[in-house]
Amino acid sequence: MNYYKYPDKASLHQLLLRPEKEQQSLEATVALVFDAVKEKGDVALLEYTRKFDGADLATVRVSQNDIDASEEKIDKSLRSAMEIAMNNIAKFHSAQKEEVKMIDTNPGVTCWRESKAIDKVGLYIPGGTAPLFSTVLMLGVPAKLAGCARIVLCSPPDKTGNIHPAILYAAKLIGISEVFAVGGIQAIAAMTFGTETVPAVHKLFGPGNQFVTAAKQFALRKGVAIDMPAGPSEVLVVADDSADPDFVAADLLSQAEHGADSQVLLLCFSGDFVANVQSALKQQLENLPRKELARAALEHSKIIELRSVAEAIDVINEYAPEHLILQVEDEGEYLENIRNAGSVFIGKYTPESAGDYASGTNHTLPTNGFARSYSGVSLDSFVRKITFQRISPKGLQSLGPAIELMAEAEELEAHKNAVTIRLKKLNA
Repeated sequence: MNYYKYPDKASLHQLLLRPEKEQQSLEATVALVFDAVKEKGDVALLEYTRKFDGADLATVRVSQNDIDASEEKIDKSLRSAMEIAMNNIAKFHSAQKEEVKMIDTNPGVTCWRESKAIDKVGLYIPGGTAPLFSTVLMLGVPAKLAGCARIVLCSPPDKTGNIHPAILYAAKLIGISEVFAVGGIQAIAAMTFGTETVPAVHKLFGPGNQFVTAAKQFALRKGVAIDMPAGPSEVLVVADDSADPDFVAADLLSQAEHGADSQVLLLCFSGDFVANVQSALKQQLENLPRKELARAALEHSKIIELRSVAEAIDVINEYAPEHLILQVEDEGEYLENIRNAGSVFIGKYTPESAGDYASGTNHTLPTNGFARSYSGVSLDSFVRKITFQRISPKGLQSLGPAIELMAEAEELEAHKNAVTIRLKKLNA
């Protein structure tokens, strides 16, 4: 990792900039695939699956028999771990349900808001360098809790045409039956337009590589909602001298192993601590199966030594990390002043891996600085909030004159008349 000590404000701002990606060629590729899928439907899906995944399929639909058979293809211990995670995710997200509150804003004027599930949602589950079956739980559980009538799951097949059994078992656990062996841009296009086999959806969820991310942005322009803008996964660790360098190194590597474009950042306050972390990184890296990916991520990652907690808080809020880990003796000042972060992990025994898998919080989070304006996925992500109101005759007589005056001031006579005509009949 690159080490920077006491950078000035201008230098610090530069250090916190994410790499810019070349969008023009990406968008051209996305548009080409979207056009093909819209025109040729399943034929295009099978062609692209053969071209990009090396799998020759007769259909992209995964049968219920294959979904059910997944249970026997993974260890019982893993099945138990997945059930623990699912139950914790369900507990945390169930608590996010809101009671309907009837509010009398004026005598005779009652307003309220109700959550209504999005009818059709699409879940994209990466399956390339890492089969993210945990994402099935993170997206599928709140979708079920919200009451979404149709949940469509797409994940790329391996070269034999199969989806990883843990992904299928996660779908089975939740009760998702519409599963399709299709990935990449073509999967997002299929859920955007619909094909003979894959249904169109109203909102898309899930992480993916730069092609999937670009495809989701393209789908947004075609009228399909998305969970959030996304970029490479990222972590910011803040560690003072009370932190354990081995724990800090492990947290940095757990993020770096996602891929070469992962963003890994460490803020600390002493050169000795930096040396200890660098030593721990070197030692732990050699034991990782994905060490080449992690090493590539660390080459453009940064350790920044700062003078004060106040400086660290400023950096956190400017960078707006997807994951923020606080391995500090006293987190109080941080927690009082942090405004921009996707998910926060407090204390040396709270690894980011807990949120990725089984603590109950959602791991689908805003990246690339979007934590300044977006929340992570929650139960709310799968519902729309509809407002309702009912006004009694007395309520309209009380509130009507104010509405008439405001409508008249905006020179919207028909708006005023919709009230006036009612008041005249009531007064008559």
